[in-house]
Amino acid sequence: MHEREIHEDWVKSTVLDPDMTEPRENDEVHYLKKIPQKRGKVLRVILNPTTNPKRVITVFFDRRVQL
Repeated sequence: MHEREIHEDWVKSTVLDPDMTEPRENDEVHYLKKIPQKRGKVLRVILNPTTNPKRVITVFFDRRVQL
C-alpha cells in the first residue's frame, strides 16, 4: 500500500461503502470505489470474505475501470 500510495482509510471506505462490488466464484469479492483525492481513480480491493477475520488479498488502482 505504501509503494502504491494507497491510504488505509481509502481501503476501509472502499470495503464499507463501495461504489460497486463484483462477487467472484473463487471465494473473492472485488470492491471498487472512486477516490476523489487521487483525481477520481478507481481503487479495487479484493477480499476473501470466507476467512475469519476477512482477508484482503490485494489493493490497487484499476486503470481499466471507469465509474
